Parts: sequence; C-alpha cells; structure tokens
Amino acid sequence: MKGDNLTIWNFFFLEGFSRYPKLEIVLFVFSLVMYLITLLGNSTLILITILDSRLHTPMYLFLGNLSFMDICYTSASIPTLLVNLLSSQKTIIFPGCVVQMYLSLAMGSTECVLLAVMAYDRYVAICNPLRYPIIMSRQVCVRLASVSWLTGCLTALVETSFALQVPLCGNLIDHFTCEILAVLKLACTRSLLMDMIMLVISVLLLPIPMLLICISYVFILSTILRISSAEGRSKAFSTCGAHLTVVILYYGAALSMYLKPSSSNSQEIDKIISLLYGVLTPMLNPIIYSLRNKEVKDAVKKLVDTLSSYQTHGSF
Repeated sequence: MKGDNLTIWNFFFLEGFSRYPKLEIVLFVFSLVMYLITLLGNSTLILITILDSRLHTPMYLFLGNLSFMDICYTSASIPTLLVNLLSSQKTIIFPGCVVQMYLSLAMGSTECVLLAVMAYDRYVAICNPLRYPIIMSRQVCVRLASVSWLTGCLTALVETSFALQVPLCGNLIDHFTCEILAVLKLACTRSLLMDMIMLVISVLLLPIPMLLICISYVFILSTILRISSAEGRSKAFSTCGAHLTVVILYYGAALSMYLKPSSSNSQEIDKIISLLYGVLTPMLNPIIYSLRNKEVKDAVKKLVDTLSSYQTHGSF
C-alpha cells in the first residue's frame, strides 16, 4: 500500500537463509536448542536470585535484569526465525516487524548500559570494599537498573519512530529478523537525519559504555595486583572474570555489526554474526556466571534439591 510521501507495507518477506535451503534444517535445530537452553538457563538464574536470600546483593540484582533482557531479546526474533526456517512463506506482518525491531533495539541498548553499571559495581566492590554497602545500597542499585532500562527503551523508541518515517521501496528484507539496518536498506532515499540518529545513539551506547568499562577494569586490575594474598587475587579475578567474558562476547559482536563500514562485509556475514549475537551470547551468559561462581552453583543445587524433595513428597 503506497501513499504520496510514505510507503507502507502490510507485510514483509524475510529472506533469512533461504539461499541455503539445505542448511535451514540444521539452522532450525541449532537455533531451537540454543533458544531452549537460553530460556532454561536465564529463567533458572532469575528464579534463584529471587528465592535464595544469599543472592540478594547488587551483583545478582543486575544479573537478574541481564537474564530477563536476554530472554526478551531472543524471544523477539528467534520464534519468528524458527517458523520461517520451516515455512515456504517467510513473512512477517507490519506490526510484528515494528515490535520486533523495537524490542531488539531496546533490549540490546539496555544491555549496553547495564554492562557498564555492572562494571562500576565490580569496581566499587574491589576498590572500595568497606564503603560498598553504602555506595551500592539497594535504592542506588534499583535506580541504576531503572536508568539502564529507561535509556535503552527511549533510545530504541527514537530509532524506531524515525525508521518508520523513512519511505521504503520494497518489502524484501535481506535478514532473518526486522533488524533496523536491514530494513533501512530498503529506503527509497538516504536519510541524513536517520543516519545521524543511528550514529549518535550507536556512539552513546557502544564506545562510551565500553570506555567506562575499560576505565573501571584498569582500576580493578591495579587494585587486584596490589593484593598480597594469592587466594585474594584469585577470588577477585574470579569475581570479575565472568562479567569481563560477557562484555567481550557482547561488545565484540555489537561493534562488528553497528560500527563498521557497510561495504566491509557481505550481508550473509552480517546475518551469521547477528544469529550468533542473538542466540549464542544470551545462552552463554548464565553458563559463564554459573561455572565461575560458587554461590550460583550452590543456589542451583539447593533449588534442584528442593524440587526433587517436592516431587518425592508429591508422589506419595
């Protein structure tokens, strides 16, 4: 359906990986397994942070928010991908495309800010341990988490709103999701305003939080190296290692997608990066934190024991 100044499509075709039909079943199995593990792992992490009083600390408050974000982010795109991988009609209606675009932008942007907040939390915990309970009070932590969500949701609203005003001269999206860069490639004319908005928000949400994380870890490493006890250094490294691993995975994929020249990689490589970024990273987050954290392991074991005991008593 076309207007005078704006082209509005009732639905879009998602090309996805249709150029490789033999790989679609493999990709379906891979994506389904990763998605189910993501749901299970992150849901478990949220559940134990709520039920286990030992995990009612700033670190796990932020980690619970991160897990919820990962569930929302993957649920915005992966179910559509799974349906389209098995379908000959790889379509998505216009409202669904808008919701998908907004949620992926909102969750991704919120995570950028939250990872910087988590780095600050680790900085205070290691560099100012005596003042940590005062600086990172529950009220402060809730405010920091709220600011992360507000920043991500508002920037996503701005990007989505302006993207919807760009006239599109086609409805075939060369992607498996309504990713904003892929949608804007359908624009009839290049919008300088949209380019500037994308650039400013990308700089605000990628390099700046990354710089703050790097500064935090310079102070953290400097403090750790001054710890005389080998056991103390090992514990400090273990505390920060999980977060640093997640940061590298997340920002590595995000920077490669949003801060590169458009001609440097083919669209096929962009789709592969996006799939790994959208499925693999959210799946690995709870695993990384669980494997490197004794408190999480103990909480999971306690939850499993409780569920087993409940099932045993229920069977009688």
